[in-house]
Amino acid sequence: MKALVHPNAYDNTARDSEEVMNRAVMQSNGRGSVRPRILLADTNRWPLGPRLAMGFASMGAEISVVCPSPGHPAAKTSVVRRTFPYLPRQPLASLKRAIETVDPDIILPLCDRSVQYLHALHLAATSNDGPDSKIALLIERSLGAPASFQIVSSRHQLLQTAHSEGIRVPEMIAIDSVTELNLWCTKTAPPWVTKADGTWGGRGVRIAKNANEALQDWQALSLRPSLLELIKRLSLNRDRGWILSEWWNHARPNILVQSYIHGRPANCAVVCWQGKLLAGIAVEVVQAQGPTEPAIVVQVVEGSEMLRAAELLAQRLDLSGFFGLDFMIEEGTELPYLIEMNPRCAPPCPMPLGRGRDLIAALWAQLTNEPMNERKPVTNKTRITYFPRNGGGANHGADVIPPDTTYYDLPEGELQLVEELLHPWSARSLLGQILDFVRKIATRNKTSTSYIFKKALEPVNPDTQSVLRR
Repeated sequence: MKALVHPNAYDNTARDSEEVMNRAVMQSNGRGSVRPRILLADTNRWPLGPRLAMGFASMGAEISVVCPSPGHPAAKTSVVRRTFPYLPRQPLASLKRAIETVDPDIILPLCDRSVQYLHALHLAATSNDGPDSKIALLIERSLGAPASFQIVSSRHQLLQTAHSEGIRVPEMIAIDSVTELNLWCTKTAPPWVTKADGTWGGRGVRIAKNANEALQDWQALSLRPSLLELIKRLSLNRDRGWILSEWWNHARPNILVQSYIHGRPANCAVVCWQGKLLAGIAVEVVQAQGPTEPAIVVQVVEGSEMLRAAELLAQRLDLSGFFGLDFMIEEGTELPYLIEMNPRCAPPCPMPLGRGRDLIAALWAQLTNEPMNERKPVTNKTRITYFPRNGGGANHGADVIPPDTTYYDLPEGELQLVEELLHPWSARSLLGQILDFVRKIATRNKTSTSYIFKKALEPVNPDTQSVLRR
């Protein structure tokens, strides 16, 4: 099948010739390739993809990316060999074309939507070509056992599985009707967190303080957006393909309601292979864009119990590749509660942070059947500021978190990438940009919306860091 290759695809003839020679004289996974081919899949324009590509390229991998175009930051780094367009109306065809062209050793999804599409592509491949389909086997090699696909895609099923493994989770229920929601509200003290499957980045998470708010949240997350809302989104955003596709194919998502855990957020990012945990990084969030939004500054912690929870789930679900777990550390008890999984790469993944904390090197050893060769740690500081700092309140809190006390995760040696991340391609239309500018001017004197979790700056008592039920 002819490749659908982006016009700006990187294709260096000299490098290709060198690879042909290398492949002829060296061996790796039985295919005769000394440079494992890695395909990254992204439907957003998050900065994680280029950082992951840089890390694997430094080990010797050949990197390709299937992603939205224009404006994806992967196009601004020299380490990506090919970029393939990710078409919102033809997502499985987009993935299939990239897979058939690259013939990768592994696929690494960078966003939740990519995970969903890989699951769907696996189902299509096995239905059409049987369980021995080459594409199906590749997806299993990349993500793990097919039996786990439904579980990692459902917040409720994932937490039920975690609970059965002895991992501490909040009280929760899957809500299918207003009657069930009302019953939950009468039996459980507020506040409550309502979450919709198939959402990410805080977009499908609402916090309700009373029954009326809970009902509004449930309706907002479960019902199809109105035609007026659709027109509004199309007017304010440039990525109209995704908006139209999701609106047209809307299926009522599964809704989970959890008891709210008063405390501070924490998370761990891990890499595993056929159910075995290879390496992991645990952090507590020091500063975030909002109470349910991504972190800006994190504190690296031992996190042995968070990592133990990841180990239990990796083994139970027979997972491969990267995933992350989000926790809330309860105020007073200091007990971490698992609140959800991200079945894909997370921000700490590309950074080598010392023994047992180099996720790229750990996965590389599995792909090449070579001994572990961990990279030199990028910093000896335990506090990390993610690059770029996002959100209107990103500079808020400098008195609490002095800049010189953190490692600023700047992508070195990639000036075009740095420029792109500092001034990213806007998914907003001209009208949307004007509206955002007016809103920024109108709210510039208001208090910053970023959140500082001062407790995360205090020394951690390892005796209280138990995520397992007592």
